[in-house]
Amino acid sequence: MNVNELKKKALEIHKEYQGKISVESKIKINRDNLQLLYTPGVAWPSLEINKNKELVYDYCSTGNMIAIVTDGSAVLGLGNIGSFAALPVMEGKAILFKAFGNVDAFPICLATQDTEEIIKIVKNISPSFGGINLEDISSPRCFEIERRLIEELDIPVFHDDQHGTAIVVLAGLINALKLSNRKIDEAKVIVNGAGAAGIAITKFLVDYGIGDVILCDTQGAIYQGRNKGMNPEKEKIALQTNKEQIKGLLEDVIKDRNVFLGVSVANILTKEMIQKMEDDPIIFAMANPTPEIMPEEAKEAGARLLATGRSDYPNQINNVLAFPGVMRGALDVRARRITEDMKYAAAFALADLIPENDLSEDKFIPSVDNLQVGKVVAGAVAKAAVENKVAGIKGVEAKF
Repeated sequence: MNVNELKKKALEIHKEYQGKISVESKIKINRDNLQLLYTPGVAWPSLEINKNKELVYDYCSTGNMIAIVTDGSAVLGLGNIGSFAALPVMEGKAILFKAFGNVDAFPICLATQDTEEIIKIVKNISPSFGGINLEDISSPRCFEIERRLIEELDIPVFHDDQHGTAIVVLAGLINALKLSNRKIDEAKVIVNGAGAAGIAITKFLVDYGIGDVILCDTQGAIYQGRNKGMNPEKEKIALQTNKEQIKGLLEDVIKDRNVFLGVSVANILTKEMIQKMEDDPIIFAMANPTPEIMPEEAKEAGARLLATGRSDYPNQINNVLAFPGVMRGALDVRARRITEDMKYAAAFALADLIPENDLSEDKFIPSVDNLQVGKVVAGAVAKAAVENKVAGIKGVEAKF
């Protein structure tokens, strides 16, 4: 299907159904049960919750309901298109949560891009939800919003653009390193793109134990003391990366690297750059819809292990492999927050879904068609929550 046909059909199906989600009653309503489900019967669960707010999880949908919150400032690759235009994307996210994690998710598109106002609104609507998924909020504001909400709420808060991407990237990298016969301490990583995803991936890899990581933005390598194009988040990550203080643009600092992770823009990586890298480099070109380099070109330049963000190539880096299972696992044990151990548990579970003897150049990241993904990730996340003592209940069975 070409782009024009795809556009036409996408507009037609959205218009035909007037969106992608609806609210349905779990219980069939009739004359006999209406008095139980609404007045007067509804008063009794309300009174019980008034005495103990934790009972909201027993008597309401809270335990399986999350809010997908955006301000429309960084929607997909479309940029700052605002809250109205973000709604189709948030509805799409909601159906992915349901399909891959059996999580009920409701889009909340805010008509403000003020950091303090967003934090205040989310805190004020939180009684209705068991978790918050932050989505498509521009960097660096997204870091402050997430940090504050984690501190000030007692339900899990997850910024998918950061952590969902980082989880899937690490899972893929673990398996790609196995295939290339490289150990963790032999990985020399360059991350291109210093927005929410790039900074989160970099931090995740460093905390995992990969000691040689350089993060690049449009100005080139980030290093301690760089003045141009910096912000507080870049300054923090500069303290953890680029230990040799290498300076220069991507084309300069990519020399002798063996892993390229792109969360940036189309066609920024060239064959010539790949040829400057170590032999058989690992290339994750994740810009969408057009990656940093097309896989065919990367292979011609000498790359063997390739991943993109696209579904028409093997090894798709797709956040749907992570976020439904992560939130499912957190909800199942009423986790108060999502810890780093829970994120690593998700990454390791994803990586382990492909047995080592089944790994190949065309299969080192699980497919989104693998129906076990959500359950396996949820189970690993729930178990880690219990071990981290952030769980409200001690169950680890995913509710699919």
